[in-house]
Amino acid sequence: MVRQSDNNSIVTDMDTDTDKKTDKKADKENVRRGLRARGICVIIPVYNNVGTVGRVVSDVLAYCSDVIVVDDGSDDGTAAVLSSFSDIHVVTLPVNGGKGHALKCGFAKALSLGFSYAVTLDADGQHYASDIPAFLDASIRWPGAVILGNRRRDSIHRSAGSNFANHFSNFWFFVQTGRRLPDTQTGYRLYPLRRLHGFRLMTSRYEAELELIVFASWHGVDIHTVPVDVYYPPEEERVSHFRPAADFTRISILNTLLCVLAVVYGLPLRLWRLLAACLRTMVAVLFFLFASFFVMLPAAWLIMRRPGPSATRRIHKLIYLMSRFVTLRLGVPGAHFSNSIAGSAFERPSVVICNHQSHLDLIYLLSLTPKMVFLTNDRVWHSPFYGYLIHHAEYYPVSMGIDSLLPRLRDLMSRGYSIALFPEGTRSADCRIGRFHRGAFYLAHRLGCGITPVFLYGTGRVLPKHGHVFRKSEVFMEVQKARQCDDSEPLGEQTRFFRHYYQNHFRELCDRLDRLA
Repeated sequence: MVRQSDNNSIVTDMDTDTDKKTDKKADKENVRRGLRARGICVIIPVYNNVGTVGRVVSDVLAYCSDVIVVDDGSDDGTAAVLSSFSDIHVVTLPVNGGKGHALKCGFAKALSLGFSYAVTLDADGQHYASDIPAFLDASIRWPGAVILGNRRRDSIHRSAGSNFANHFSNFWFFVQTGRRLPDTQTGYRLYPLRRLHGFRLMTSRYEAELELIVFASWHGVDIHTVPVDVYYPPEEERVSHFRPAADFTRISILNTLLCVLAVVYGLPLRLWRLLAACLRTMVAVLFFLFASFFVMLPAAWLIMRRPGPSATRRIHKLIYLMSRFVTLRLGVPGAHFSNSIAGSAFERPSVVICNHQSHLDLIYLLSLTPKMVFLTNDRVWHSPFYGYLIHHAEYYPVSMGIDSLLPRLRDLMSRGYSIALFPEGTRSADCRIGRFHRGAFYLAHRLGCGITPVFLYGTGRVLPKHGHVFRKSEVFMEVQKARQCDDSEPLGEQTRFFRHYYQNHFRELCDRLDRLA
């Protein structure tokens, strides 16, 4: 007989188990939506893995709706297993051409279906579908990069031959590219399909995977790793199509050719990219110095010879025109700029907020309208390059304190100016939305105005927070209509609402634009 307390405990445990299953199902559904939003599919090459391919496909479908299986000439009943799945794409090859050939066909199929990225994993059951979310997160953090699954070695036993082969491959990859990777033989990867250089010419067997990342590195594609689990079945159950003598010979020949190509092709490409990045940076620095000392400061000095409201307007017009020239006419080095601006965004003064990624953010915001002033930090306020201009443009440092600034800001708003600031307070190192401070929302409350959200994408990739050279990236700016805040709502709630809104909408922007990376 079960006591009442025991019965209650059983019910509670059952409820907890149900909740956990519900949470896991919701998490998987979120992963499925995330993969589809970013244009990520899963490619599974298979050759005579009838005993495992069904389970592998089922596990993957729990996380990803878009699965491409390349049947590389199997003759053991694999085709019959695949025919039982109605929600996958099957590419059937009449004869076995090797893993490289199967991957090539899978990439071509994925591109024809409009996908931008592909996760590849083996059909022998050694990879866990539960690691797919790690590749999704890595793709969000490093868009356009190749992501390699670094197999955890602490929980598995690998043969001496397997360990030697991996160290051998890692060594030659370093020789050919100058970059170190911990696991160059892993088959669990994420590829940016539009940045796979020469994949249609790649070799047909196992060595193709090394070739892919070598060419990616030569062409400047970032390569990152994420830890993944791996399962190696007992020797008697393992199905392997690796032919030690023949395939090791092919890999050795490929490495010899890649070493030659590294000198005549890869190294010149790397030097050209370095030179191009240095030239872009040099042009940007020289233009900045020239514009500051020989255009902006002399023009501001001449304008302020007759100070007054009209002089301030001319200062703002000067800053606006120069910013427009740099972003739209001259072009920020490395940046390809496009924008979307709400028609009535600046009809009335408001507090303008924007996510903060780079030193470049300011110039893009200044190109929006001449009727905008900034709250800035002390370093910018005291800058020897543009401090004089900033003072006379009535940009004020946040260190003065919001309450002491309110009379000046009210006066600016009465003259039609919007007040812009970055609620994160500092640049994001990884382009993600950081914690919002309450200052912007307190300011909007005290000034009785709306808040205009601005979203910037890509500036943190052109010139990252800790970067020193200009890189190539798409830059996109979206300006939305002003939102009126509810004065009765606590500032903390408003701050959390806007940060949550920024995180969600910025993720949508990244999903859409990263597909083009």
